[in-house]
Amino acid sequence: MEEYEFTLKFDLRNQYTEPTSFIDKLAENGCDDALIGIGKKGYIALDFIREADSGYDAVYSAISDVKKAIPHAILVEALPDIVGQADILVG
Repeated sequence: MEEYEFTLKFDLRNQYTEPTSFIDKLAENGCDDALIGIGKKGYIALDFIREADSGYDAVYSAISDVKKAIPHAILVEALPDIVGQADILVG
């Protein structure tokens, strides 16, 4: 397995919940390999260093883990383009 470093940014859809309330939930749902940024209101960013067999597996497992913790979160950006933006948005 290799390590892949990437950032995922999510729109929280104007939720009234304070983004800091998601930090423990994210760790409990497999995102303990990410640094979490909550500096922009209504958004959350996660900078991952994730072990996986491929970049695709790393990104998709991270998205899945975030969605388990924050089901209403909508992915708005993934950097760098390991998998392909179109593949992420369609997948």
